[in-house]
Amino acid sequence: YLGVKLFDNCDLETVAKYIDWTPFFQSWQLAGKYPAILTDEIVGVEATKLFADAQKMLKQIISEKWLTARAVIGFWEANSVNDDDIEIRYEELGLRYEVPTNNTSNLKPQTSNLIHNLRQQNEKAPGQPNFCLSDFIAPKSSGVQDYLGGFAVTAGDGIEKYVADFEKNNDDYNAILLKALADRFAEAMAEFMHEKVRKELWGYAKDEKLSVDELTEEEYKGIRPAPGYPACPDHTEKKILFELLNATALADIKLTESYAMYPASSVSGFYIAHPESKYFGLGQISKDQVEDYSERKGFGIEETERWLAPVLNYDV
Repeated sequence: YLGVKLFDNCDLETVAKYIDWTPFFQSWQLAGKYPAILTDEIVGVEATKLFADAQKMLKQIISEKWLTARAVIGFWEANSVNDDDIEIRYEELGLRYEVPTNNTSNLKPQTSNLIHNLRQQNEKAPGQPNFCLSDFIAPKSSGVQDYLGGFAVTAGDGIEKYVADFEKNNDDYNAILLKALADRFAEAMAEFMHEKVRKELWGYAKDEKLSVDELTEEEYKGIRPAPGYPACPDHTEKKILFELLNATALADIKLTESYAMYPASSVSGFYIAHPESKYFGLGQISKDQVEDYSERKGFGIEETERWLAPVLNYDV
């Protein structure tokens, strides 16, 4: 399909099967990879106790439906333009959304049809490319029609009540445990929906058969880069993504002034299906690209530098 669809009340027990437990232990400053960490000579005992507590709460979350997992998934016609940008054509869709019958929010118009990207500028060996996400979308000049997907998922809806109850009883341990599990559910939702996209919704990898470990190792075809992460460190691109998805009205996922997502246990990004697409880190960029990027986005230089401060190779 083209346009946007909401997937509401996803089955928590199914989503839980996609949980990657290694980052869960890392959030508690316990170093090691699951399941080996459970028998680690240094942190094994503590990790095993924590895991048992997590499994007990996990069962309660699922059986009593403490959380609601939902996703909004969109696909649009797209082509790369100006080398580094991706142009999305949505006019002919009439901004078509599948709106739940109980949703009375006004649909916000999309204000831009360009996804802005940055290109690696670090010096590489001869023949090695400096990647940009637009490289994995067919150029408009080629005459080839390509596509781009987008998603926003959350597993944080409903968490506040239970966190507040724990904190009211001075039970900080279980309050933190619940937040950590909600974060794992959100990441698991991203993994679960990406598999659904590859095998069903986009269907470019219908015969894929990967274990959860293989999914964690990113052995699937295609990528789901997220604004604010290594390949596209500019968090402000979430605004365009959220407008395209109408994520706030459909999935009740909001953006703060700093472009953080609320509920906090949420994940968003783009889907790219090119068979040679790969995750990469942007690295440091120079002022010439910052100036070009500012012009493309319609931002002032200082504002752009503020958002891209961690990747600048010069002092502001």
